Amino acid sequence: MGILAWILIGLLAGIIAKMLMPGKDPGGIIVTTLIGIAGGLLGGWLGKIIFGVESVDGFFELSTWIAAIVGSLILLVIFRLFRRSAR
Repeated sequence: MGILAWILIGLLAGIIAKMLMPGKDPGGIIVTTLIGIAGGLLGGWLGKIIFGVESVDGFFELSTWIAAIVGSLILLVIFRLFRRSAR
């Protein structure tokens, strides 16, 4: 997948993660995209380590989207914990 596909997946996975975990988050579309991209990488890595499968196969594969969304949810929880403790 190209870099534009990763950015698009990151943006959409970050938005979906924020919709699944509603709440007030600082940051806008840039933070959402960065969380989504990093979440996609984290989800793909965890899928490979835990399940021993290549979870990032292609843009239109369901496993790619599930890995990106799960990874984004994990990072969103961590992001919220750090933002809460910093206040």
